[in-house]
Amino acid sequence: MEVKFSQLIQGSLEIRQKYHVLEKQMHKSKWTLEEDALAFITDAALVGRLIMSYEERWPIKNTIPDLRHKIAECMWWLIVLAKRAELDPEELFLEFLEKTDKKLR
Repeated sequence: MEVKFSQLIQGSLEIRQKYHVLEKQMHKSKWTLEEDALAFITDAALVGRLIMSYEERWPIKNTIPDLRHKIAECMWWLIVLAKRAELDPEELFLEFLEKTDKKLR
């Protein structure tokens, strides 16, 4: 099944809205952009530990399911952060690929 990047963005935003509902129930307000960024940084750090475990440099067993989840979650967070900062994730990614490709020619 082929999925368009725009579908990933839309799905990401729908899930984020569901989390906002939980945040309002628990804390009376949704997380700020800054809180979202801090949550992303925490998940990115966990990817680092899980990669260390994958490379047998950190003593955790059977990390593949958690690694898969955290990498995807970090991708999700980046989409959410971009949108909350009023940036187009698809445009950003395409610009990055183009600029990087040109640098490496």
